[in-house]
Amino acid sequence: MFRKILIANRGEIAVRVMRSCREMGIATVAVYSEVDRKSLNVRYADQAFCVGPAPSSESYLRIDRILNAAQQSGAEAVHPGYGFLAENPEFARACVDAGLVFIGPPAAAMELMGSKTRARHTLIQAGLPVVPGTDRHLESLEEAHRLAEGIGYPVMLKASAGGGGKGLRLVGSAAELESAYHTARSEAQNAFGDDALYLEKYLERPRHIEIQILGDQHGQLIHLGERECSLQRRHQKLLEECPSPFVDERLRGRMGETAVRIGKLAGYWNAGTVEFLVDQRGNFCFLEMNARLQVEHPVTELVMGMDLVKEQIQIAAGEKLGWRQEDVRMRGAAIECRIYAEDPTNNFFPSPGYISRLQVPAGPGVRRDSGIYEGWTVPLEYDPLLSKVAAWGTTRAEAIARARRALGEYEVFGIKTNIPFFRRLLEHPEFVAGRLDTGFIDRVLAAGLMEEAPPSPEEERVAALAAALHVGGREEKKAPASTRHSAWKSAGRDALLNQWPRRES
Repeated sequence: MFRKILIANRGEIAVRVMRSCREMGIATVAVYSEVDRKSLNVRYADQAFCVGPAPSSESYLRIDRILNAAQQSGAEAVHPGYGFLAENPEFARACVDAGLVFIGPPAAAMELMGSKTRARHTLIQAGLPVVPGTDRHLESLEEAHRLAEGIGYPVMLKASAGGGGKGLRLVGSAAELESAYHTARSEAQNAFGDDALYLEKYLERPRHIEIQILGDQHGQLIHLGERECSLQRRHQKLLEECPSPFVDERLRGRMGETAVRIGKLAGYWNAGTVEFLVDQRGNFCFLEMNARLQVEHPVTELVMGMDLVKEQIQIAAGEKLGWRQEDVRMRGAAIECRIYAEDPTNNFFPSPGYISRLQVPAGPGVRRDSGIYEGWTVPLEYDPLLSKVAAWGTTRAEAIARARRALGEYEVFGIKTNIPFFRRLLEHPEFVAGRLDTGFIDRVLAAGLMEEAPPSPEEERVAALAAALHVGGREEKKAPASTRHSAWKSAGRDALLNQWPRRES
């Protein structure tokens, strides 16, 4: 087993990986940009190295600087987290060439599945179902126009090397294509260093369901059930749950078997995710494969009772997978909310800044993966993901109730967050009923989900008590000193006591 691992990432995922390392007795190395010098993962790690200025292109995407930090620290392996270089086969190969173990799939599998067009072509050749569209890069805007007409609008422009909603645009008509094409290419280049795009048919109201796979270097490959990822805004996942309220055992088995087959076609090992679009009749087709750990992996861990990061590390060290398919059992249900520094009442505008106070959720069934702390300044330069709150319950209803309770306890002062959005979303009757699809969030926002709601009876009682305390304090100052009572006694305690029936002696 490794003695020291470098985590080539930042924020909550870096801290999450370090926690598993610490449990395994493995020392950790953080890398950070100049603006992240005081970040939580830097404070948590055993060693930390600055890899450049704030722009990710000059720090977190610099393979040479990350490898130099690994060599200086004496690390034996590198965990890429997700995002940045996590799905970059050049980085995986560079780690191996430098004598380091890359904690992820082999570079050849990343190359095949990381290119959405190559992956689609491979699956089409194998006779597996894929979303209608192109299986090669678009050569020009003119070709995009011609192919989009053949596929039929609406279509999706997607980054071939992409993921996480980057380099992705919905195009409703030919008039929208040119602007979307140039914007998607620019965004893909900035995010992945590759501006290649492909076209895909836009499907109306499908579910987005993904299958977690896990395999070792000895040929054992299994699936760990599904995650419902349909709740998205601008094609970026916001809330995920395991299992899906839509998927039954038969559909789960079919999708799981297909995901494992895809993994074997790619020669895959370590953790990965195969994503599908599913219609209301249970027909599914391949969307893409993410050759890395997913943001939403905690819900699978909670339901399966395993640590996927530990599994990743053991697989990378050459150990055999300790699970067989027949060992996999789902236990209860889990829901995860992604907490972002953004203002949901102002079109989710980013809200970086200083965290002046932090009250975090806890209690039965609640897990919080976080990269923030009180007194830290959220930088403007990176994705505004602050933390993830996951709630587990014996049933989906209990998981929802615990998620509501956890979000009610979660307070972040000094910046805006999307916590109020989730508080309302979890009360929505369609969500509670499990009637979901990829357009659900856009519809409920259009219907005014974030409009100011009337106060609840409890909120009204608290407001009335606060007002009474304020008025009582003013009256206290006017009264003679000999007759003064505390503001609490004058406005609060006595008033409350008068509401209760007195016990007869």
